[in-house]
Amino acid sequence: MKNILLLCFCFAQIACSAQKSGKQGASEPIRPAAERISEYLPLIKGKKVGIFANQTSMVGKTHLVDTLRKLGVNVTVIFGPEHGFRGTADAGETLGSYTDKATGIPVVSLYGSKKKPSDKDLENVDLLLFDIQDVGVRYYTYISSLQDFMEAAFVANKPLLLLDRPNPNGFYVDGPVMDKSKFGSFVGRQDIPAVYGLTIGEYGYLLIGEKWLSDEANNKVARWNTKEPKAGSFHFRVIPCSGYDHSSKYVLPVRPSPNLPDMQSVYLFPSICLVEGTVMSEGRGTSRPFQVFGHPSLPKNLYSFTPKPNEGAKNSKLYGQVCYGWDLGGSTEEVLEKVDARFQLHWLIDAYKLFPQKDSFFILPKSGKMEDSFFNRLAGNNELWQQLKKGVSEQQIRDSWQPALNNFKKIRKNYLLYPDFDGSPATLRTSRELIPI
Repeated sequence: MKNILLLCFCFAQIACSAQKSGKQGASEPIRPAAERISEYLPLIKGKKVGIFANQTSMVGKTHLVDTLRKLGVNVTVIFGPEHGFRGTADAGETLGSYTDKATGIPVVSLYGSKKKPSDKDLENVDLLLFDIQDVGVRYYTYISSLQDFMEAAFVANKPLLLLDRPNPNGFYVDGPVMDKSKFGSFVGRQDIPAVYGLTIGEYGYLLIGEKWLSDEANNKVARWNTKEPKAGSFHFRVIPCSGYDHSSKYVLPVRPSPNLPDMQSVYLFPSICLVEGTVMSEGRGTSRPFQVFGHPSLPKNLYSFTPKPNEGAKNSKLYGQVCYGWDLGGSTEEVLEKVDARFQLHWLIDAYKLFPQKDSFFILPKSGKMEDSFFNRLAGNNELWQQLKKGVSEQQIRDSWQPALNNFKKIRKNYLLYPDFDGSPATLRTSRELIPI
């Protein structure tokens, strides 16, 4: 057991010492783990590899799958998340399994009714590899996909190697915390805030360390941690980024999904996504989703836009109707200033105040109960909509979040592979039994 903890400690120290500032102007550029080929190629060479990837899984200007094939790695199957392996499907669109035309490799969709690879999918796999660009927001479904993938890998006894990527919203922690016992779903699995300030690799360690995986997967971890690891072997391992810390403002080289086309949308997404649970348009069907939002019934002296079907948003709200509302766009610097490293509520509060038919502001489910609404699944609680309805101030709403938010911040500190935005060092907790690495 001591050897296991020592290995965990050594890995944390290596990860910490490898990271430099990551701030703009720093001497070392930020490099996602996928670009650090020498760190992981020896671990996968000669193995049959199953890859969970999408259009963000790039090594420079070349896709990871193509990069690995050129290096002689045997990629036997590709797994794809929401929006598909090539990243062009609508939000919520279900894709079946198919053969990728560019590579001839079978692609298995893990979104919709099927969220985990089956035993048959893993028959021709020695090792699983995960490389997806996340955006650090609870209701962005890639962290739910990661949890499912981890559980499937652990139960099937397949080693899982995760190539970490910077979190573009990793420079703060804020927003309502999920009550998973009542509102857990694929758009929010765990008791974390809307903006949780972890890379997807750090989040993987959080799932393990807090025993937030399925009972079967947690039991596997417990059994593994009673054994001495074989030299060079692992069940779960994260290859860290270099040059990154949580004060970094990492600019994504590839859009992470069809409706996050640029950094402005990425920065505004945490706050504006709640609009999806209302009758207002969140800007899907425009060139700037999550930067513009509104509704035809709002005052006509506000900003106007007309959403129309487009690639990645073929079906959404209010298509062809002139909407009036807000334009939150601008330069990246202007948007960052508007966000101000906080989950912003005042835009939603203003929209509710101006909306003439308040009883129809939120989209009700078939049950007709707000408790079952999509808005509540996004907010993670049954209080926010009531607070908006009662006219509770933004500060009072924020104060109601603080106990759960402060508790999460303490938990989060145990799993940092990189220096934090407050200047504190990487603090991956070594007293907790993690999987041998």
